[in-house]
Amino acid sequence: LPSPRDLITRQQPLTTKIRARDGTILFKIYTDQTRTLIPLSDIPDYMKQATLAIEDKDFYRHGGFSYKGIFRAITRNVLNHKLQGGSTITQQLVKNALLTPEKTFTRKIKEVILAIGVELIYSKDDILKMYFNEVGYGGTAYGIEEAAQMYFGKSITTVTLAEAALLAGLPAA
Repeated sequence: LPSPRDLITRQQPLTTKIRARDGTILFKIYTDQTRTLIPLSDIPDYMKQATLAIEDKDFYRHGGFSYKGIFRAITRNVLNHKLQGGSTITQQLVKNALLTPEKTFTRKIKEVILAIGVELIYSKDDILKMYFNEVGYGGTAYGIEEAAQMYFGKSITTVTLAEAALLAGLPAA
């Protein structure tokens, strides 16, 4: 298993930006992912709340995984033959940043073990910040700042409530 500490020591692909003298972006250079890191304090509260409501309403109350979510996913996957995730935000962060996207029972066990380790090392706000900077929002947009730029042509700091609601739903879609 990789170390949960790899979340802050690994090399994340970032977008290189070429700017004019006035600060406007002239060109972005990236390969498969365009990503701009942003502190949690720059993300509007309604963006955080919308994401938590859609992705993990119990984020601030669990220790990295949800017994209910895992049980619900197993029940639906086995009984109804419908694929459903049972992942918390911490598990999604671990899956996207430290593991492969394969859908196997073994990977799910690794994901839960690493999620517990991440929760023991990092604060909830640190985990949420890493999630917002890691998750894919469609196409080459990785991280909430690039998603806001891609879909609305503006920084996440200036999105409206309606725009935040749309962005919050993209990872699940």
